[in-house]
Amino acid sequence: MTKNLTIAVIIILAALALLASSLFTVDETKQAIVTQLGKYVRTVTKPGLNFKIPFVQTSHLFERRVLEYDAAAAPIITSDKKHLVIDNYARWKIIDPLKFYQTVRNEAGAQARLDDIVFSEIREELARHTFTEVISINREEIMDNVHKKCDKKARDYGIEVVDVRIKRADLPSEVAHSVYARMKAERERIAKKYRSEGEEEAVKIRATTDKERTILLAESYKQAEQLKGQGDAEALKIYAQAFEQDPEFFAFVRTLEAYEKSLRKDTTIVLPANSEFFQYLSPSKK
Repeated sequence: MTKNLTIAVIIILAALALLASSLFTVDETKQAIVTQLGKYVRTVTKPGLNFKIPFVQTSHLFERRVLEYDAAAAPIITSDKKHLVIDNYARWKIIDPLKFYQTVRNEAGAQARLDDIVFSEIREELARHTFTEVISINREEIMDNVHKKCDKKARDYGIEVVDVRIKRADLPSEVAHSVYARMKAERERIAKKYRSEGEEEAVKIRATTDKERTILLAESYKQAEQLKGQGDAEALKIYAQAFEQDPEFFAFVRTLEAYEKSLRKDTTIVLPANSEFFQYLSPSKK
């Protein structure tokens, strides 16, 4: 009885092991191929539970999601012979599991192959462009060209390259200092140019302002003199009219005005007694 029970347990365990080896699960983030003694049998892309012949067939799971390839920084030479240290990355995914398995076997092999493809295309493309184009002007267009070429080559390995981008483009450390010094000198030269142009413009503005001020003062003086002359003429006209009406009274008023201006406090005037200046102060005029 005990022996039969032991045999039954062994049979059940063997059946479970056989069943387990004949089943494999593909989840939503995976895809798989099945091989039989190294030969391709089928591709499984739908998630779920799948069967295979135990001990004869083998399942190989691959990622369905987008993966990332991050390369180490490497030196590049542009068309104008400038050195750059480029740090780039790429995003990719497996679109043909069978071709992927036959060519690169696994993700490590794919990363190594992508490293060769991406770096080669970036180096070749950047060699056609100047330093300025790579840094600021045409980077988007350059990377689009690199992406298309990389994707075309990667298709031979069952891989789709989703995107290729440059994370950082730096100058080599041994030349960065001299380049920054030249950039600083260039900015200082431009600043001096702007300052000199500003000073020149300021001199022109001041000269124009001084000229306008001189003209304005001259015009004002001219108008003032004209008004003063008109006033003096009007005064003389009034004096003449008054003199014609009563010459004696006019002479008296003018003499009093002269007294007011001449005979002030602490003023001494020495004139003959019969001087006409004192004619209205003499007793005979009272």
